[in-house]
Order: sequence, then structure tokens, then C-alpha cells
Amino acid sequence: MDVFLAVASKRDGRVYAERAIPDEAQVRILDAGRLAGSARNGQPWTFTVVERTIAKEAVAASVYRPELILTARMVVAVTVVRMGRLYDFDAGRAAQNMMLTAWDEGIVSCPSGIAREEVLLDALGLGEDQRPVAVLSFGYPENPRPPERRAPEKWSTNAPRRPLNEIVRRL
Repeated sequence: MDVFLAVASKRDGRVYAERAIPDEAQVRILDAGRLAGSARNGQPWTFTVVERTIAKEAVAASVYRPELILTARMVVAVTVVRMGRLYDFDAGRAAQNMMLTAWDEGIVSCPSGIAREEVLLDALGLGEDQRPVAVLSFGYPENPRPPERRAPEKWSTNAPRRPLNEIVRRL
């Protein structure tokens, strides 16, 4: 897939079909996160794949939109060691790699904000030395939108985003 087409056409998906994500696709998604760059190659992240129903319910209780976790076909909690805010940026790079790789596989995704950090740490069995950054939900879309149906520029024009001239400054 053309990278700009992937970026321009990717939208967060919140409604998932009841189709399982193949193991090979899951491995590619997780490996894409592993391959993300990080400050001083610190690789501060841990990716916890939440599979068991009881674990999904516990994780769902920690986020703002529990239904995303409960209906997803794959859930990945991204945590970092508590050593500085730069690691949050690194985790974001890993998360975006995973979400774009999923999109290349025809899988949609959505990050969930963490409402109750202590509940999430307990659900994941992690200690206080870890800080959760995001919980990612993945699944095949109930209503697929093939990226190739539009040119990247058309996706960009139709995106509900502020125009470049409002956000780009040149000095």
C-alpha cells in the first residue's frame, strides 16, 4: 500500500465484525510496534495482548469506552517504564505503527484513553514501575471502506481536520 494512502485513508474503527484476526496478522501488527524507533533505542514499551474474557472485562473497566475493548477481536495494552514523558512519544510511535500495519491488513483499530490507571495496571498484572499509555482495539470493520476507492489527496481533502494553513508555521 502507498504509505500516504494508508495515512490519509485510515480512520479509527469502533464497530467490529465477528471475524477473528489470523495469528499471522496479529504477529505482523505486534512486530510493527516492536520495530518503531525510540529515544536512544531504549524500546521502553511492553505490549500486553489481552485475550481472556475476564481480562478483557477488567481492562474494559479501566478505559473511557469499554465497549471498544469488549467487542474487539484483538486488544493490545501499550505500557512504558516510568522514566520520563519522552517514552510516551515512543509508545505513540509504536502504537501508530501497529494501527497502520493493521490497516494494511484490512483491519481497523482505535486507541482508548485510560480513565483508571490503577485498575488497568492491576488488570494487566503490572507493577508501579510501568505506566499505561494506551489500549488499542482491533477488528475487521463491519462496513469495509477500501482505501483504493479514492486517491490519497481526496481522502485528505475529505478528512475532518484543520487545514494546513491553520497549523503550519514557517519561520
